[in-house]
Amino acid sequence: MRHVPEYVARGAAKDPERAIAEAGRRARSRLRRYCAANRLNRLGTLTYRGVGNHDPALLREHLGDFFRNLRDGLGGNPLPYAWVPEWHKTNHGLHAHFAVGKYIKRRLIDEAWGHGYIGIKLIGDLPVGAGALSEARIAATYLSKYVAKTFADPVARDLGLHRYDVAQGFQPERIGLTGTSAQAVVDEASELMGGDPFTRWSSSENPDWQGAPAIWAQWGR
Repeated sequence: MRHVPEYVARGAAKDPERAIAEAGRRARSRLRRYCAANRLNRLGTLTYRGVGNHDPALLREHLGDFFRNLRDGLGGNPLPYAWVPEWHKTNHGLHAHFAVGKYIKRRLIDEAWGHGYIGIKLIGDLPVGAGALSEARIAATYLSKYVAKTFADPVARDLGLHRYDVAQGFQPERIGLTGTSAQAVVDEASELMGGDPFTRWSSSENPDWQGAPAIWAQWGR
Protein backbone atom coordinates (compact mmCIF):
# COMPACT_ATOMS: atom_id res chain seq x y z
CA MET A 1 0.00 0.00 0.00
CA ARG A 2 1.15 3.53 -0.68
CA HIS A 3 2.34 5.60 2.26
CA VAL A 4 0.54 8.93 2.63
CA PRO A 5 2.79 11.03 4.90
CA GLU A 6 0.99 13.60 7.01
CA TYR A 7 3.48 13.80 9.88
CA VAL A 8 4.05 17.21 11.41
CA ALA A 9 6.87 17.39 13.93
CA ARG A 10 6.12 19.54 16.95
CA GLY A 11 8.40 22.53 17.15
CA ALA A 12 9.26 22.43 13.46
CA ALA A 13 6.92 25.35 12.73
CA LYS A 14 6.54 28.76 14.33
CA ASP A 15 3.03 27.76 15.37
CA PRO A 16 3.03 23.95 15.77
CA GLU A 17 -0.68 23.68 16.58
CA ARG A 18 -1.63 25.71 13.53
CA ALA A 19 0.74 23.61 11.39
CA ILE A 20 -0.94 20.43 12.65
CA ALA A 21 -4.40 21.88 11.95
CA GLU A 22 -3.34 22.86 8.42
CA ALA A 23 -1.88 19.40 7.78
CA GLY A 24 -5.17 17.91 8.92
CA ARG A 25 -7.13 20.16 6.59
CA ARG A 26 -4.97 19.15 3.62
CA ALA A 27 -5.31 15.45 4.48
CA ARG A 28 -9.10 15.68 4.73
CA SER A 29 -9.32 17.58 1.44
CA ARG A 30 -7.22 15.01 -0.40
CA LEU A 31 -9.26 12.16 1.04
CA ARG A 32 -12.57 13.78 0.09
CA ARG A 33 -11.39 14.39 -3.48
CA TYR A 34 -10.19 10.80 -3.79
CA CYS A 35 -13.48 9.36 -2.54
CA ALA A 36 -15.54 11.61 -4.81
CA ALA A 37 -13.42 10.97 -7.91
CA ASN A 38 -13.70 7.19 -7.45
CA ARG A 39 -17.36 7.21 -6.32
CA LEU A 40 -16.54 5.38 -3.07
CA ASN A 41 -20.13 5.26 -1.84
CA ARG A 42 -20.10 2.17 0.40
CA LEU A 43 -18.84 2.45 3.98
CA GLY A 44 -17.47 -0.50 5.92
CA THR A 45 -16.05 -1.18 9.37
CA LEU A 46 -13.51 -3.82 10.40
CA THR A 47 -13.22 -4.76 14.06
CA TYR A 48 -11.29 -7.36 16.05
CA ARG A 49 -12.67 -10.22 18.08
CA GLY A 50 -11.64 -10.97 21.65
CA VAL A 51 -9.41 -8.44 23.40
CA GLY A 52 -8.91 -6.46 20.20
CA ASN A 53 -5.72 -4.98 18.79
CA HIS A 54 -3.69 -2.12 20.31
CA ASP A 55 -0.81 -2.18 17.82
CA PRO A 56 -1.18 0.47 15.04
CA ALA A 57 1.51 -1.17 12.90
CA LEU A 58 -0.23 -4.55 13.12
CA LEU A 59 -3.54 -2.97 12.09
CA ARG A 60 -1.88 -1.61 8.96
CA GLU A 61 -0.38 -5.01 8.21
CA HIS A 62 -3.80 -6.65 8.55
CA LEU A 63 -5.41 -3.99 6.36
CA GLY A 64 -2.82 -4.59 3.66
CA ASP A 65 -3.71 -8.29 3.72
CA PHE A 66 -7.42 -7.47 3.76
CA PHE A 67 -7.41 -5.37 0.60
CA ARG A 68 -5.17 -7.82 -1.24
CA ASN A 69 -7.54 -10.64 -0.29
CA LEU A 70 -10.53 -8.54 -1.32
CA ARG A 71 -9.03 -7.70 -4.68
CA ASP A 72 -8.13 -11.35 -5.32
CA GLY A 73 -11.65 -12.42 -4.37
CA LEU A 74 -13.05 -9.98 -6.92
CA GLY A 75 -10.96 -11.40 -9.75
CA GLY A 76 -7.65 -9.60 -9.23
CA ASN A 77 -8.54 -6.30 -10.91
CA PRO A 78 -7.34 -3.06 -9.30
CA LEU A 79 -9.80 -1.79 -6.69
CA PRO A 80 -10.04 1.82 -5.51
CA TYR A 81 -10.53 2.12 -1.76
CA ALA A 82 -9.74 4.31 1.22
CA TRP A 83 -9.38 3.46 4.90
CA VAL A 84 -8.94 5.30 8.18
CA PRO A 85 -8.02 3.86 11.61
CA GLU A 86 -9.86 4.74 14.81
CA TRP A 87 -9.33 3.93 18.47
CA HIS A 88 -12.31 2.42 20.28
CA LYS A 89 -13.80 4.52 23.06
CA THR A 90 -13.34 1.47 25.29
CA ASN A 91 -10.13 -0.51 25.89
CA HIS A 92 -10.72 -2.71 22.83
CA GLY A 93 -8.00 -0.96 20.84
CA LEU A 94 -8.21 -0.18 17.15
CA HIS A 95 -10.65 -0.74 14.35
CA ALA A 96 -10.80 0.62 10.78
CA HIS A 97 -13.35 2.34 8.58
CA PHE A 98 -13.11 1.91 4.82
CA ALA A 99 -14.92 2.91 1.64
CA VAL A 100 -15.28 1.14 -1.71
CA GLY A 101 -17.25 1.99 -4.82
CA LYS A 102 -18.92 -1.28 -5.77
CA TYR A 103 -21.16 -3.94 -4.30
CA ILE A 104 -19.17 -6.68 -2.53
CA LYS A 105 -20.80 -9.65 -0.85
CA ARG A 106 -20.54 -9.62 2.92
CA ARG A 107 -19.22 -13.18 2.81
CA LEU A 108 -16.27 -12.10 0.70
CA ILE A 109 -15.50 -9.15 2.99
CA ASP A 110 -15.71 -11.40 6.05
CA GLU A 111 -13.36 -13.97 4.50
CA ALA A 112 -10.91 -11.27 3.39
CA TRP A 113 -10.74 -9.80 6.92
CA GLY A 114 -10.66 -12.90 9.09
CA HIS A 115 -9.82 -11.13 12.37
CA GLY A 116 -13.28 -10.45 13.75
CA TYR A 117 -16.37 -8.62 12.58
CA ILE A 118 -17.30 -6.57 9.55
CA GLY A 119 -20.03 -4.14 8.54
CA ILE A 120 -20.83 -2.62 5.16
CA LYS A 121 -23.57 -0.30 3.90
CA LEU A 122 -24.44 1.78 0.86
CA ILE A 123 -24.93 5.47 1.61
CA GLY A 124 -28.64 6.18 1.17
CA ASP A 125 -31.55 8.41 2.21
CA LEU A 126 -30.40 11.22 -0.06
CA PRO A 127 -32.59 13.72 -1.96
CA VAL A 128 -34.14 12.72 -5.26
CA GLY A 129 -31.63 13.20 -8.06
CA ALA A 130 -28.61 12.49 -5.90
CA GLY A 131 -26.35 9.80 -7.33
CA ALA A 132 -23.09 8.00 -6.66
CA LEU A 133 -21.14 11.27 -6.48
CA SER A 134 -23.36 12.62 -3.70
CA GLU A 135 -23.17 9.28 -1.90
CA ALA A 136 -19.38 9.28 -2.16
CA ARG A 137 -19.18 12.77 -0.72
CA ILE A 138 -21.18 11.63 2.31
CA ALA A 139 -18.85 8.64 2.76
CA ALA A 140 -15.86 10.97 2.44
CA THR A 141 -17.29 13.21 5.15
CA TYR A 142 -17.44 10.26 7.55
CA LEU A 143 -13.89 9.14 6.79
CA SER A 144 -12.59 12.71 7.01
CA LYS A 145 -14.06 13.00 10.49
CA TYR A 146 -11.92 10.09 11.64
CA VAL A 147 -8.84 11.58 9.95
CA ALA A 148 -9.44 14.83 11.85
CA LYS A 149 -9.27 12.90 15.12
CA THR A 150 -5.76 11.69 14.37
CA PHE A 151 -4.58 15.30 14.22
CA ALA A 152 -6.70 16.85 16.98
CA ASP A 153 -6.61 14.12 19.65
CA PRO A 154 -3.17 13.53 21.28
CA VAL A 155 -4.23 9.99 22.19
CA ALA A 156 -5.15 9.18 18.60
CA ARG A 157 -1.99 10.61 17.05
CA ASP A 158 0.18 7.78 15.77
CA LEU A 159 2.92 10.15 14.67
CA GLY A 160 5.22 8.67 12.07
CA LEU A 161 2.44 6.43 10.72
CA HIS A 162 0.09 7.48 7.92
CA ARG A 163 -3.32 8.70 9.06
CA TYR A 164 -5.17 7.07 6.17
CA ASP A 165 -4.38 5.15 3.02
CA VAL A 166 -5.80 4.70 -0.47
CA ALA A 167 -5.31 2.31 -3.39
CA GLN A 168 -2.58 3.22 -5.85
CA GLY A 169 -3.37 4.39 -9.36
CA PHE A 170 -6.70 6.11 -8.66
CA GLN A 171 -5.68 9.64 -7.70
CA PRO A 172 -7.94 12.27 -9.32
CA GLU A 173 -6.41 14.15 -12.22
CA ARG A 174 -5.28 17.72 -11.59
CA ILE A 175 -6.30 20.27 -14.24
CA GLY A 176 -4.73 23.73 -14.19
CA LEU A 177 -6.86 26.69 -15.26
CA THR A 178 -5.85 30.32 -15.69
CA GLY A 179 -7.82 33.49 -16.19
CA THR A 180 -7.73 37.25 -15.79
CA SER A 181 -10.06 37.07 -12.77
CA ALA A 182 -11.44 34.58 -10.28
CA GLN A 183 -14.79 34.62 -12.09
CA ALA A 184 -13.10 33.86 -15.40
CA VAL A 185 -11.52 30.75 -13.88
CA VAL A 186 -14.84 29.65 -12.37
CA ASP A 187 -16.52 30.17 -15.76
CA GLU A 188 -13.86 28.04 -17.45
CA ALA A 189 -14.28 25.32 -14.82
CA SER A 190 -18.06 25.47 -15.23
CA GLU A 191 -17.66 24.85 -18.96
CA LEU A 192 -15.55 21.76 -18.23
CA MET A 193 -18.04 20.51 -15.63
CA GLY A 194 -21.06 21.13 -17.83
CA GLY A 195 -22.84 23.68 -15.68
CA ASP A 196 -22.60 26.22 -12.88
CA PRO A 197 -21.32 25.17 -9.44
CA PHE A 198 -23.92 23.94 -6.98
CA THR A 199 -22.25 25.86 -4.16
CA ARG A 200 -19.37 28.33 -3.88
CA TRP A 201 -17.20 29.91 -1.17
CA SER A 202 -14.75 32.81 -1.31
CA SER A 203 -12.09 33.81 1.21
CA SER A 204 -13.11 37.44 0.63
CA GLU A 205 -16.32 36.62 2.51
CA ASN A 206 -14.41 35.33 5.54
CA PRO A 207 -12.79 38.12 7.60
CA ASP A 208 -10.80 35.54 9.62
CA TRP A 209 -9.13 34.02 6.54
CA GLN A 210 -5.32 34.26 6.92
CA GLY A 211 -4.10 32.59 3.73
CA ALA A 212 -3.82 33.70 0.13
CA PRO A 213 -7.10 34.68 -1.63
CA ALA A 214 -9.02 31.54 -2.47
CA ILE A 215 -12.29 30.39 -4.01
CA TRP A 216 -13.86 26.97 -3.51
CA ALA A 217 -16.65 25.65 -5.71
CA GLN A 218 -18.51 22.35 -5.90
CA TRP A 219 -20.31 20.96 -8.91
CA GLY A 220 -23.09 18.49 -8.26
CA ARG A 221 -24.85 17.84 -4.98
